[in-house]
Amino acid sequence: MDLDPCKQVAVKAAYQAAGILRSRFGNISRIYKKDAVEIVTEADTESEKEIISCIRARFPEHSILSEEAGQKDGNDEFRWVIDPLDGTVNFAHQVPIFCISIALTYRDDIVLGVVLNPVDGELYTALRGQGSQLNGRPIRVSTPTAVSESLLVTGFPYHVRKVFEPIMARYGNCLKASQAVRRLGSAALDICYVACGRFEGFWEQFLKPWDTAAGALIAAEAGASVTTFSDQPFKLGDQEILVTNGHIHEEMIGLLEI
Repeated sequence: MDLDPCKQVAVKAAYQAAGILRSRFGNISRIYKKDAVEIVTEADTESEKEIISCIRARFPEHSILSEEAGQKDGNDEFRWVIDPLDGTVNFAHQVPIFCISIALTYRDDIVLGVVLNPVDGELYTALRGQGSQLNGRPIRVSTPTAVSESLLVTGFPYHVRKVFEPIMARYGNCLKASQAVRRLGSAALDICYVACGRFEGFWEQFLKPWDTAAGALIAAEAGASVTTFSDQPFKLGDQEILVTNGHIHEEMIGLLEI
């Protein structure tokens, strides 16, 4: 299967959406609440419209699953999974840690991943079976073999107060065992940072498919282990994800067991 045309469209869509996000960064007129804690801005919806329009122009028969627009009809054999702005809270507070995440699944397997940070211009890409790249150069996971030598990253769900104790128990275990734990606010970037060796491990619960689809493939193609907390192969829709450099995976599984 030749996925290069799909990759070209995904990269084009990401760059066009990045222009929108840069123009809106520090220049949003209103923040909307989806619920008590989750927010959305006009930047989210404008970015999403641009990405969907770009994909539909080339692949009108494909289906689309996107964070704000939901499921759009089409041939489910090919499905695009889109987060037009991963890190909306950061964006709304003018914290420059956010990205665009675009993935393509074929018969429910992730075959293409594109993640673009509009601020620093870092573009992460992967095609299944062809490795991962950062701005066109191959990337690989890091080499530390113990959590004590590792820098970790995690995130908390919007409804963290409802699941506070297990979330904090896992966080505490990892904090005590590692060099340090960071919390950046963009799961897609967190996973890509494991892929390129900046972090040794990432874990989070209650993410959505658009948060993880592109990053999961990028990490796996860079040599990462990508599973659930119980060491089952990760698949879209799972309620938890663990991404590591592989060397510390078994130890991380133990730390997340509570």
